[in-house]
Amino acid sequence: MRSPAQPVREPMDTTPDWFLLIMGLTGGLAIFLLGMDRTVSGLKGLAGNRLRWILSHLAGNRWYGAATGAGITAIIQSSSVTTVVVVGLVSAGAMTLLMSVGVIFGANVGTTITAQIIAFNVTKYALAVVAVGFGIDFFSRTERLERIGRTVMGLGLVFFGMSLMGLAMEPLQSHEGFLDLMASISNVWVGIALGAVFTALIQSSSATTAVVIAMAATDLISLNLAIALVLGANVGTSVTAQLAAIGKPVEARRVAMVHTMFNVLGVLLWIPFVQLLASLAIRLSPVDDTPRQIAWAHTIFNVANLFLFIWFTTWFARAASALVKEKPAEGPVIATRYLSDDLLATPSLALDRARMEIARMGTRVRDMVATGVPAAVSGTAEELNAVAAADDEVDELHAQVVAYLGRISEAGITREQTNELLGLLEAASDIEAIGDAVETNLVLDGRRRLEAGLEISASTRAVIDELAAEVVSAVDIAVGAVGRGSPEAAQQAIAMKPEIKAIATDARQHQLERLTADAPHRIRAYRIEADIIEDLKRVYYYAKRAARVGVPKEQPPASKT
Repeated sequence: MRSPAQPVREPMDTTPDWFLLIMGLTGGLAIFLLGMDRTVSGLKGLAGNRLRWILSHLAGNRWYGAATGAGITAIIQSSSVTTVVVVGLVSAGAMTLLMSVGVIFGANVGTTITAQIIAFNVTKYALAVVAVGFGIDFFSRTERLERIGRTVMGLGLVFFGMSLMGLAMEPLQSHEGFLDLMASISNVWVGIALGAVFTALIQSSSATTAVVIAMAATDLISLNLAIALVLGANVGTSVTAQLAAIGKPVEARRVAMVHTMFNVLGVLLWIPFVQLLASLAIRLSPVDDTPRQIAWAHTIFNVANLFLFIWFTTWFARAASALVKEKPAEGPVIATRYLSDDLLATPSLALDRARMEIARMGTRVRDMVATGVPAAVSGTAEELNAVAAADDEVDELHAQVVAYLGRISEAGITREQTNELLGLLEAASDIEAIGDAVETNLVLDGRRRLEAGLEISASTRAVIDELAAEVVSAVDIAVGAVGRGSPEAAQQAIAMKPEIKAIATDARQHQLERLTADAPHRIRAYRIEADIIEDLKRVYYYAKRAARVGVPKEQPPASKT
């Protein structure tokens, strides 16, 4: 019994300072997202050059694809990056939509690693991790170590943001109004809706999971509500993927649709079994550790869905193709096929796509040469006009490639990437110069022939055709060298110089012999034939140059000419 002399204690004011709470929560979330961005950016820089090869070579069947998607996403901590690369590979024809389905399924499993890491009580080491990462970055002498340091520092910021969010929400533990509100949310659908909306707003399912775990760590929400919120995060990230695919090529929209179907169908499947999911999570983490149980529930959900849906990859691919129809092309305007704004944050992948677009441009130029020579030698005015019109598309592609490379240069790129970018700029200009040479010179030669009413002899046509075939082959090889970044193909194109020079010399000798032939307008015909031969030599010069500058500088061709 309290003595009369003992002072009476006033009840504690449990009303939190809402300004400080909101500031701490939003500030912690901002630091968490900054840390995630730094971590993903650093890991993309370390692994970006290998992502395309790994995905395109290890996605041969559904199980390899799922394992590859899970492994890469677990390493780079971003299913969005994995999805973007998959979209690029499908768009480029290096991977089919069916092959991508398994990778997308696996990427969802890979994201569970983030929740598992966050669930450990690592926040107390956050500032130590930030300090270690900063030290590596500050004292490093190589770019690779700098990226490692920034990645470690980003991970520390993730932990620090989690710590700030937890501290900010501690006052809510004694706020009856908030506790009553959380207790009143017993409907799974409401929890899923809240998680979906929050994720769609902040554009990160990992951040939603982090907030849920922080709330659970301070006993603000029950395990069942936490699981519902995490399920909603899976739906919310699907909305994000659909929004990101708006305006993108049909392949991108179909991959996003696969991602959406997997997540939404998976959530619908588990709604009646939320209590079972909670029981399994408790069994795997029997200690009173709600954050760990949430992480386990997240993992069980995605792994179970993978093993359930992996047998229906063909159905998912067909359903995505049926739901996302390919619109017919509208008009003759040409658009780039491989350039993606989503890859600008990953320069190594963006440069790879620029190569592919330059190779596409080169294929059109190669066709211009192949059709331009016959048109100049014996074609009609309509055929010459068609060849000239083809250069408009080449010019448009060139302009878009140059603009895209310029945007890549605005990002933080390495010295090697800078050299590669400059080489691609030169190669693109050389390939575009081939198109100009065909339009300006070969087409002009053909029009002069028509105006003069000349007919080039069969023997001369045969000689020019032989030279043209060799030059077209050289252009083909050079374009392939640029597109693949292959020093071997570049050397092959360069090594054709003596043979092309010999054929051109034989053609000129044939012309000299024809000067004495008894044919009308022999001198005028000689000039046009000589110009066509010189035009072909000029085309080869640009092709050879494109092959030389278009391969990475650290892997130059074995010899120079």
